[in-house]
Amino acid sequence: MAEEEPTLNSENTPADRAARGKDEVALELMKFIAVTTGYAKSAQSGTGFSGKTTARSPEEHAEALLDLFEHCRQVVKKEG
Repeated sequence: MAEEEPTLNSENTPADRAARGKDEVALELMKFIAVTTGYAKSAQSGTGFSGKTTARSPEEHAEALLDLFEHCRQVVKKEG
């Protein structure tokens, strides 16, 4: 008999599937927050009122989004 080789995307246990599901929910939540609030975007000049105008590097953008994702994971884990 031929053995099945595990794939990178295989989810072997219900716990693995549940954890992946929660991470996907956290990712969707993070994307929603980031898009609707402009979270971690660089400062743009424009007319009208604006918040803090600090320029961020790409690394700072990535770090801010990763922090937001981790916060979303904690919230989803607490709720589940």
